[in-house]
Amino acid sequence: MLYYIINDKESSMSQKARNEEHRTSLNRATVVQAAMALLKKVGLDGLTTRRLADALEVKSPALYWHFRSKQELLDAMADQLIREAGMGPPRSGETWQQWLARRVHAYRASLLAYPDSARIVTEAQQLSPTAIRAFNEELAAMVALGFDPVQALRTITALTNYVNGFILAEQSSRRPATQAPGSRDSLAALLSEGPAAPLLVAFAEGGSPYNEASFEYGLQALMEGCAAALNRRTDDPDTMGRSPSQAP
Repeated sequence: MLYYIINDKESSMSQKARNEEHRTSLNRATVVQAAMALLKKVGLDGLTTRRLADALEVKSPALYWHFRSKQELLDAMADQLIREAGMGPPRSGETWQQWLARRVHAYRASLLAYPDSARIVTEAQQLSPTAIRAFNEELAAMVALGFDPVQALRTITALTNYVNGFILAEQSSRRPATQAPGSRDSLAALLSEGPAAPLLVAFAEGGSPYNEASFEYGLQALMEGCAAALNRRTDDPDTMGRSPSQAP
């Protein structure tokens, strides 16, 4: 009997030592990577600290050694999504249009790799110093290409918000719809009325409003608008002489 008590005690101590070793081997990067992998499987609503702790084979309190709250973890995940797209100034020979279009496509690809990614980045409260420094380098590059600092910030913000909003709607459209019993599909009801030819043509020729062609159309419209705004500034000698705070 004494043997079993001793053996059980040693086993318990050994398990405790293994748990402690596993906990101390964790760091912020490994927790974020595990969270990203879990996000792919269960989505944002299923990403709980308990599930994450189980995936890492630790108890939930061990996570708080690295992240003080779930929001802090989600901020780190948003940071990862943004940096995975690649940040930095244009490549040699790239125009600002080519550079920003490449950045937009890379950012979109980064977000589309994970469900609910747009919700994570739009609700982020703080990014890492590394991401902020890279963002500052991009703004500096735009200023060197003829933008003023405010215009550079507004241009990148407009493009980022476009990607976030488009993917947010795209990912929301993929969630199962919940309809009350007996309700009719509003689109089918409208088409059955007859005089909806433009809508029929739009769906027949354009397809889903969230396909690649729709995304590219919006991106092109934004880029052309940004180019027009930049040309107006460079063509206006009065604007060129003003500080950013004085520019219209």
